[in-house]
Amino acid sequence: MHSVRVADRTRVIFGPPGHAHVYFIYGMYECLNLVAKTDGQPGCVPGPGRLTLALGITRAQNGVDVTRGPLTVRTPRRDEAFEIEVTPRIGIRHCADWPLRYAIRGNPFVSG
Repeated sequence: MHSVRVADRTRVIFGPPGHAHVYFIYGMYECLNLVAKTDGQPGCVPGPGRLTLALGITRAQNGVDVTRGPLTVRTPRRDEAFEIEVTPRIGIRHCADWPLRYAIRGNPFVSG
């Protein structure tokens, strides 16, 4: 078994689930990941740069517990119908056409 050297800037993604990993991307956006794997296993659900911009999320929230406090992820108060679309990945060349980028159709905070 190989040990993984964890950098300070990515340490939070190896921690317990339910925490924010906020990082700077493309020299212009703060990007949010939600840690979703068990402690010691890296794995996140991403939140796009325009989402963090719309919500005022910055690297100051890196590592915060998103189950309580000012940055909290919750179940919606009411169910609303929406359509999901698959779009090309942005900012990469390799495998950019793989269907790995999903968005709510028509959402103005999703970059195109």
